[in-house]
Amino acid sequence: MRIRTLLTVSLAAVSLSACATATRYDAAGDVHALLVAIRNDDHAAFDARVDRPALKAEIESELVRKARGSAMSGGWQAAAVALAGPAADIAGEALVQPETFRYAANYYGYTPDKPIPDRLTIAAGLRYIGSDQVCAAKTKNGPCLLTFTLEGGTWRLSGFDPETAKLRLKL
Repeated sequence: MRIRTLLTVSLAAVSLSACATATRYDAAGDVHALLVAIRNDDHAAFDARVDRPALKAEIESELVRKARGSAMSGGWQAAAVALAGPAADIAGEALVQPETFRYAANYYGYTPDKPIPDRLTIAAGLRYIGSDQVCAAKTKNGPCLLTFTLEGGTWRLSGFDPETAKLRLKL
């Protein structure tokens, strides 16, 4: 009886890990398409795999965080926080472009002088951070460089770490 229970638990674990790998493999296809779009400066393909509202919210959050952590007096700090939304809208339009994310694409091997990494290689580099989110990090347990969220059957870029991604955002 114990062996049967152990086998059942083992088979369930293998099934769950296979399902997780299949989902990471699916995500890797969209991550690959985004990185190719960045490498090729293909704005249409880039836009198809980017969640602009989520990225603008990420920029706004960073602006608010920096304003609150600044040495500005209360009134100026409140003004900076109030202007974070409109500033994020402007910054989002200007910065959420393929060229802004070129460092990340280069880091993952998407340069004109190298062969493009395959989907399995990309899938191996993704990790789950939520039920419908994966991230691409520089190291296995390191901070997320890029975050992708499953939306309408497509994995879209929904977050980034400007410091890690070296996006040079002047926030």
